[in-house]
Amino acid sequence: MKTEKIYAGANTSLLKDIAMLIPAFEPDNHLIELIKELKLSCDYKILIVDDGSGENYASVFKQCKALGCTVLKHDKNMGKGCALKTGFAYIKDNTDEKIGVVTADADGQHLVKDILNVCLELSNSDHKIVLGVRKFIGKVPWKSTIGNAFARGMFKLACGTKLLDTQTGLRGLPIESLPWLLSIKGEHYEYEMNMLLQAKKAGYGFKQIEIDTVYEFSNKSSHFRAVKDSISIFMPFLKFCGSGVSAAFVDYFLLFYVQWLTKNLFISVVIARVASSAVNFTINKFLVFNVKSRNRKNINELISYYLLVCALLFVNYFILSFFSETLHIWLFWSKIITEILLFTISYTFQRLFIFNSKIQA
Repeated sequence: MKTEKIYAGANTSLLKDIAMLIPAFEPDNHLIELIKELKLSCDYKILIVDDGSGENYASVFKQCKALGCTVLKHDKNMGKGCALKTGFAYIKDNTDEKIGVVTADADGQHLVKDILNVCLELSNSDHKIVLGVRKFIGKVPWKSTIGNAFARGMFKLACGTKLLDTQTGLRGLPIESLPWLLSIKGEHYEYEMNMLLQAKKAGYGFKQIEIDTVYEFSNKSSHFRAVKDSISIFMPFLKFCGSGVSAAFVDYFLLFYVQWLTKNLFISVVIARVASSAVNFTINKFLVFNVKSRNRKNINELISYYLLVCALLFVNYFILSFFSETLHIWLFWSKIITEILLFTISYTFQRLFIFNSKIQA
């Protein structure tokens, strides 16, 4: 059965201008079955990157090659991000696709019908990244459900965009995005999150289509390392939290010390905030948002940052005053509650309006 039969009425000449890219590390028979089904269903070119699987898995890749796939090989395991970039570079330099690239996982989580639907949507999506988003219904491992819910919330906080599945490996990427995709930092699973974080700044929107959620044998074939890879994925947020903790230490110390000296809450808040904001600005600029130094932009960033600081200063004072002086909550706890309330506002404004460059891990 060919693509023309699956997509009656679609412009199938355009559909053939798409390459499929599958990064694979120590794959099992799921990969061979996926390739067989794809070959029966469509005429797309299929590129597989063997990410250092070793000789024990050579027969799997040999069978994929016999089925008509192009197979590239890493001598050692370098990570999913590296495997994807190897594939993107090969497609950019050695093929003539005009529409784009569709990436899929090798572990059986993506059904052929869903992969082909992403291909079709990519051909109809102008300058958008197509995401195959899982429904997360049925027998889904609890760690996957919780992890994705957390990732959705963090992504919404970072970018202001609601994505139903930030960890999906089924993506349709426009052909013109390949140079940008090759410039994104990340070697492992964090690369895919960085891609989403940087998409809006690079000029790409999102189109989401629902796909089936497949977890066979509790997803034992996945090589995702729950703790280590989650940390790398959320590193931009973790660095921002670390920056906030450092600034908060300065802020707390000066707040209590100056209040002890002056017995004036307003003066204490002002001095503490000015000093801690200088620490926060420096860390956020160079470590969190990775902004390159440019003299004119430095001044604009500094002015914008301190305008935000001034606005938050007064908000901080009134909230803190309400909790500590009106509700008579101990200043220590009042400060903690206030900072939690202001955290989201501060991060969002800095990302959107001050350090509005690429966020990188």
